[in-house]
Amino acid sequence: MKTIFTIAWRNIWRHPGRSGVLIAAITAGLWAGVVTVGTMNGLLLQRVNYLIESEITHLQMHHPEFLTERRPADSLSNTAALFRFLDSDARVSGWAPRVLSDAMLQSPVKTSGVRIRGLDPEREMRTTTFLERLTDGDYLSIEGVRNPLLMGEALMEQHRMRLGDRIVLTFETTGGELTSAAFNIVGQFRSASTEYDESTVLVHADDLSQHLSPVPVYHEVGILLHDIDDAPAVASALNEGFPEIRAQTWTQVSPELSTLVAFSGFMLYVVTIIIMTALAFGILNTMLMALFERLREIAMLLSIGMSRARIFVMILLEAVLLTLTGAAAGFALAGLSLWHFSGSGINFEMFAEGTAELGWDHLVFPVITTGEFISIGLIVVFVTLAASLYPAFKAIKIQPIQ
Repeated sequence: MKTIFTIAWRNIWRHPGRSGVLIAAITAGLWAGVVTVGTMNGLLLQRVNYLIESEITHLQMHHPEFLTERRPADSLSNTAALFRFLDSDARVSGWAPRVLSDAMLQSPVKTSGVRIRGLDPEREMRTTTFLERLTDGDYLSIEGVRNPLLMGEALMEQHRMRLGDRIVLTFETTGGELTSAAFNIVGQFRSASTEYDESTVLVHADDLSQHLSPVPVYHEVGILLHDIDDAPAVASALNEGFPEIRAQTWTQVSPELSTLVAFSGFMLYVVTIIIMTALAFGILNTMLMALFERLREIAMLLSIGMSRARIFVMILLEAVLLTLTGAAAGFALAGLSLWHFSGSGINFEMFAEGTAELGWDHLVFPVITTGEFISIGLIVVFVTLAASLYPAFKAIKIQPIQ
């Protein structure tokens, strides 16, 4: 086997220019593929982490019919016992009750449909990171201002509003009647999604609740856990202990996120297979050219007693060594690139407006796991072996006497 390995390695470098070009193509292709997969993983991880940390959290609780009907009357019941349960569960890192309502926003410029999120400022700060998105003004815990409100920058621009201005929100009460209330803009925020900024306003939960009902009401509770893997177990415990509510994990609250996570694993194989399939034609071409140049040599090896099986293995080994040389260089280059970008990030600022429309940040930190590196390596070897089978079969069919 050592002899076959030596011959295969020397055969590769008989034509250093041709082999070098193919190795360079494999290196560039794998580098691009790995960096592309890492960037896609970074985009998806960024999206998942952002939504979990800033809004969705690991678990949410609602009235069973609230998510489909969004009626103000469909509020959580037995909240005192529910909150005691959350405080006593060691798996819970933080929780925040919310009051939700759909409304019409009226300003001197225009009228828009918005969704109101009533927050408990103190608990929300301990549960989510949305406060980091505040770009100007004060948070809802400001004192001395009646009915404070936070508005997205995009929505403020549409209505030509400034900090300190007053708007009127019209919404439905728990009794089914329409009511209006004036709110004062005390701060503005900018999230990763322009659509969210244009359609959401944030107010104090107590202020919104007193306009909706004579008694305090909550429509949602966001729960942050110490370990995301505990989400199904905690949701099951809540649903069993409180049958009048519906607890859902982040994958159930936002199915598109779980689809994106599954999609990332699928795209790893798609991108790698596309790149390697293109490179496979180069490998096939190189091996066939080498074979036609060495017909007499291979016939001589057969004549002096080398078995056809060894000839077959030698051709396969040449293709594998050629590809692995390029793959090693490609993986090394990709590893260095990912290491660099994991600290500084890949800046897509020129596409910032478009990415914001889709809910993505323009700064992406690529991520790739050891398992994904191994998977790409296995795909490389498999495609290489498949591409070299035809030249290898042609080699063992050579008749020395001809």
